[in-house]
Amino acid sequence: MSTSGIADKIERLAGEKLQITLSVSLHAPDDETRSSIMPVNEAYPVERLMRACRYYFDTTGRRISYEYMMARDMTDRIWQAEKLAKLLRGRPAHVNLIPLNEVAESPLRPSRPEVVRRFQQALENRGVTATVRRRLGPDIDAACGQLRRRELGRTAADGAE
Repeated sequence: MSTSGIADKIERLAGEKLQITLSVSLHAPDDETRSSIMPVNEAYPVERLMRACRYYFDTTGRRISYEYMMARDMTDRIWQAEKLAKLLRGRPAHVNLIPLNEVAESPLRPSRPEVVRRFQQALENRGVTATVRRRLGPDIDAACGQLRRRELGRTAADGAE
């Protein structure tokens, strides 16, 4: 099950004792950066979210996967890898590093492959398991974020007629 990080719902889910894997879209280890890309962070800041994730693990015993977007010069700095590792220290966790897909209307750009590798290595050097997600669909504009952008553009164009 995937969530953007609605902490009270994560805690409620833990109480259900379902045998599912929880995937949390974290995307940044600090409130300033995370709030700029995920408005849900205003209601559930990183510290609150991590408390809920700790509760989920303590209650279910199930490892959590954390989705982490790699955006050039925004979420891919080594200090962020260090902070992420510190947040996850002492708990079973897996981090999926997701290279951002190009979206023409967005100012965000994907991290360079060598930067993603350094970020991954920084996590692993600090005891955090991390993999780089294989990119699927960007060649046909069907990757994460691309379909929504295209549809928003089409909707805006249709409304202008």
